[in-house]
Amino acid sequence: MNDPIRPHTSRQLAQKLGDFAIGMQSLKSSEAVLHAIVDAAVPIVPGASWAGVSLVTKRRVEPAAATDDIVARLDALQTSIREGPALSVLDERRPIVVNNLAVAEKWPQFIPIATDLGVHSMLVFPLLVQSETLGVLTLYGATPHVFTDDSVAIGEILAQHAAVAVAGSTATEQLHLAVASRDIIGQAKGILMHRDRLSGLQAFATLTKASQETNVRLVDVARWLVDEHEKALTPPPR
Repeated sequence: MNDPIRPHTSRQLAQKLGDFAIGMQSLKSSEAVLHAIVDAAVPIVPGASWAGVSLVTKRRVEPAAATDDIVARLDALQTSIREGPALSVLDERRPIVVNNLAVAEKWPQFIPIATDLGVHSMLVFPLLVQSETLGVLTLYGATPHVFTDDSVAIGEILAQHAAVAVAGSTATEQLHLAVASRDIIGQAKGILMHRDRLSGLQAFATLTKASQETNVRLVDVARWLVDEHEKALTPPPR
C-alpha cells in the first residue's frame, strides 16, 4: 500500500509515465493491457491504495482488472446495484473525487459496503477516446481526503494513456479476429471447391446459405467444415 501522499517530481513522473507508455507497446492482449494499467496506477498516483478498470458496453460497466479482491467486489457491486461513482462518471464524463465516503450524500447502497471494506475515498476517471467512453479507471483510498490536486492531475494523464492503450489493444484484437475469420472462411471455400468441384463464388454462396438456414455465424459454419475435414484426414487409433 502507498504512503498516503508521496511527492512526485516532474522528472520522476515523466519517467514513470514514459516507462508505462513503453510497456504498453509490448503487450498483445487487452487483458494484459488492463492489468498493466491497474498495476501502474497504485505506485504512480499519490494516495491510491487499490485500483480497478471496468469496461463499458452499451452503458453497462463490467469489471475487467483489479489489484485486489476489494476492488473486484466493489467494481462488481456498482454494476449489480446500478449505483456508484464508476457509473456516475459515465454521465459526467470528467473525474469524480470522493474525499470522504462516510459523509457523501450519493450512492446510499454502495457507501456502507465500501466503508466496511476499508475504502474511505475514491478517485474515478472516464477512459475517453474522442466522443466514446471505453471504460472507467477507479482508484481507492484507505483514508479520507487522501487524494490531492496532484493525484487528480497525475490520474488524468494516466487515464489518457490507459484510454489510448485500451483502444489500441481492442483494435488490434479485432483486426486479428477479422484476419483469422477470413482465413478460416478461405479454408472452408477451398474444401468445398475441391470436394464438390465448385467455383470460389459458388463455394462462398454455399457457406452463406448454410449460415442463413442454420442461423449460425458464417465463420462458425466454416470452422465446423474445416474441423470435420481435418477429422476425416486423421487415421483412426489402432
